[in-house]
Amino acid sequence: MKNLLISITFILSSFFASGQMVKFYDSDTKEPVSFVTISFGNGLGTHANANGEFLYQKKRYPEIDTLFISALGYKDQTILTSEIKEEYALQPEIDQLKEVVITATRDGKYKKRELKPITHSSYHTSWLQTVESEMAVLFTKYDNKPTQITTLLLPINIKEEVAGKVLQARKFSTLMRVKFYENDMGLPGREISYGNVVFNVTEQEKKEVYELDVLKNNVFIPENGLFVSIQVLGPTDPEGNLVQTKTYNEYETPRGIERIAISFRPLLPLTNQISGQKTLVRRIFFNDKKWQPFDFNYNPNSELLKKGYNNYGMGAKLHVYDN
Repeated sequence: MKNLLISITFILSSFFASGQMVKFYDSDTKEPVSFVTISFGNGLGTHANANGEFLYQKKRYPEIDTLFISALGYKDQTILTSEIKEEYALQPEIDQLKEVVITATRDGKYKKRELKPITHSSYHTSWLQTVESEMAVLFTKYDNKPTQITTLLLPINIKEEVAGKVLQARKFSTLMRVKFYENDMGLPGREISYGNVVFNVTEQEKKEVYELDVLKNNVFIPENGLFVSIQVLGPTDPEGNLVQTKTYNEYETPRGIERIAISFRPLLPLTNQISGQKTLVRRIFFNDKKWQPFDFNYNPNSELLKKGYNNYGMGAKLHVYDN
């Protein structure tokens, strides 16, 4: 009996240390579903990796009893952590895919145009990215002509300049994702599926603007515009693969345990040189994923907004076709 108890204790301790690897796959094709969104129901969450895998550890998430699973083109699922399994088949949402997948091809002559990005290296006027946040910018047709986005120009802050002094860049490796949304009366609406557009950024980047080639994704701007968003998926290993790690810290307060999302590099430099409200934000694990302008209604105490830094200066290289 004593040996049996020791064996059971060893097995349980091994589970808590190593955890349960959970895999998500398409119920029809049996292929992995990459970068599934996993919400903990408390305003925090994480993502599965490119192979649809998520490492669940009871020790890491002691108070989480339910996981809420979502992915573009699939029906949402709810998983009880007390009954967690190794594999889950996600059911395709056929009607949703028919509505959000937009394809467009165009032959003929075009002119190359560029929407210049706006960037800087000031720490205090940059957005600290967290896994729970997403920032989107509206693009419209160039001269009201058929317009294809071939390269996204994404301002990033690697150097972190504080009080005029450039600090040594911290070591990091972060996987990021770009997503596309219809323009729904000035807010990002339905997501448009162009596949998983992901890229890895490290402190070794030499430029202040990351050039992301999306030519093969065939991104054409619809009649009423297109929102392009940027989002952190999490840290990566030296090979650039997403690794599972805790995405928030816990602090004891008089009101109990407070959970604060961890910020990831690179920072996103905001600008005060764009007129109007062109940038939308949301917390994807909070407030029903609702988008809203980055203004004082979103954060009345924001130092960025007090200084007038309310837009992200994302740019793009374009192919503009004749009508």
